[in-house]
Amino acid sequence: MANTKSAKKRIRQTIKRTQRNRYYRTRLKNLVKAVRVAVEEKDLQKAEEALKLANKKIHHFVSKGFLKKQTASRKVSRLHKLVNSLKNVA
Repeated sequence: MANTKSAKKRIRQTIKRTQRNRYYRTRLKNLVKAVRVAVEEKDLQKAEEALKLANKKIHHFVSKGFLKKQTASRKVSRLHKLVNSLKNVA
């Protein structure tokens, strides 16, 4: 257990940061999963709606410092590619 005042503060900060990151990580996984499930179901409209929301939220996570800009771009690009493959089949 921490003894100094600053060490106790760092523990509090770490706990808070861990909870915040866990929320963002879970939200990110669910957003990506929603797009992938819609594509697997071959539901173009649902996939486009999920993609729009995922794009918005992923870039929001960049502004919050959870993701780096390039990582977000890569994720969004891959999701767009998935949805576009569904458009080409239809």
